[in-house]
Amino acid sequence: MTPEILEVTFKGNIRKTFFNPKDIKVKPGDFVIVEAEKGFDLGMVDKVGRLAALNNLKGEPKNLIRLAAEDDIEKLQENRKKEAEAFVIAREKIKKHNLNMKLVDVEYQYDQNKLTFYFTSDKRVDFRRLVKDLASRYRTRIELRQIGVRDEARRLSGLGVCGKPICCSAFKTTFEPVTTQYAKDQHLPLNPGKLTGTCGRLKCCLAFESSFYDIAKEEFPALETEIITAKGKAFVDKVDIFRDIVYLRYNSDDDLEEIPLAGYNDLAAKQKTKN
Repeated sequence: MTPEILEVTFKGNIRKTFFNPKDIKVKPGDFVIVEAEKGFDLGMVDKVGRLAALNNLKGEPKNLIRLAAEDDIEKLQENRKKEAEAFVIAREKIKKHNLNMKLVDVEYQYDQNKLTFYFTSDKRVDFRRLVKDLASRYRTRIELRQIGVRDEARRLSGLGVCGKPICCSAFKTTFEPVTTQYAKDQHLPLNPGKLTGTCGRLKCCLAFESSFYDIAKEEFPALETEIITAKGKAFVDKVDIFRDIVYLRYNSDDDLEEIPLAGYNDLAAKQKTKN
């Protein structure tokens, strides 16, 4: 029988899947100790059972070890303080070695067997001297990991223009290519200031909302469709799928006329009957 599956969230809004072979009773919000690479880590349970099982599993999940105790939480808080100190020191050393890199975050594995420094850069960076410098100070395994600007936004989080936490930090587990074609399909103006997120890239919501628009648009006429109204020949200029409105454009210089989708469908039906 396959063990229960859990989704656990770690610092930087990183989510990983684990097995619960001991059938430990856990619920969302519980802090737990889990297996990590060459040691143990501490995270918070986000999903349990079927919801976690919906994730696309990559490789064999590691195991849940136990529920976190009070002293585990205290150690986690100590790690956070040490991470803040390491961030300042690492930034000074980056400047000392004159490296073209931006330090984003620092994270201790719970057992302090590994200290990871996340950074962004426009190109590859030779950080071997920096690693040696950091390793001599912290006496633990040092890892420097270059991440993209979208990963940076996920780790640092923030609010989107919608007023809610940005999608990559709230629920998205993977990134997919986002192109301006999504904006065109959704009839959005190609304004970079409104289409880009906090990461400076096109908003992820353009991609995962695309399927909704594809389905909704099936109920509407295609752009430039010709229709005969009481005012004469008109063409579909744009549609509003949220208000069920169709905007018509006439050959004259008049403003666009908006009519309900139901009214448009009646006109289209009558025109089809006449033809």
